Amino acid sequence: MAEEPLIRWDWIGRNADRIGGLLVDNVVMGLAPVAIGLVVALPVGLACARWRRLYQPTVGIINVIYSLPSLAVFVLLLNVFILATMPIVVVPLTFYALAVLIPAVVDGLGSVPDPVRQAATAMGFRPLRRLIQVELPIAVPVVIAGLRVATVSSISLVSVGALVGKGGLGHLFIDGWQRQFPTPIIVGIVLIVALAVLADGVLILAQRLLTPWARARRTA
Repeated sequence: MAEEPLIRWDWIGRNADRIGGLLVDNVVMGLAPVAIGLVVALPVGLACARWRRLYQPTVGIINVIYSLPSLAVFVLLLNVFILATMPIVVVPLTFYALAVLIPAVVDGLGSVPDPVRQAATAMGFRPLRRLIQVELPIAVPVVIAGLRVATVSSISLVSVGALVGKGGLGHLFIDGWQRQFPTPIIVGIVLIVALAVLADGVLILAQRLLTPWARARRTA
């Protein structure tokens, strides 16, 4: 009796459309929380950097939510958002992203040397202009470092949502496990890793484009 191959390439060919659809779902549900988290984290992080007394309570609340088991949160939100059009996995993943992004924004702004701020103020920069043209560009490497962690984590955690019906490539894991068929599991793992590596590479490229002075310093 011939041994069953580890990967059935014919199965992949027959299910290419389904795999492609799950891949798109995973991208959307993985990146949406990071985008929403960044939009929220920038003003919240700015407020925490300006008024430090806000930082510990804000991070404390976010970390409590971050510590909750993701599957339990998905099941709870399934009942709350049963009629919502937005995939329920986006909500907890947004909180998970905030737990990484808010400290990254605060640390990034904290990395701006005081003499740089003072020099910008002496040159006539008002607070908003100084923030946009001086502080945020200097904070970019730290913020993007947090963004990379949040993005890779979000892309991976989407698969957990398959247990409540919304999990992108995670559905391949359930399919393979239930049928004791390894091909879908392997395909899901490879695609999730590829997505994470691709997203991380894009963010590294974005950092290089947003911080041209860093390249000039390395080549000097």
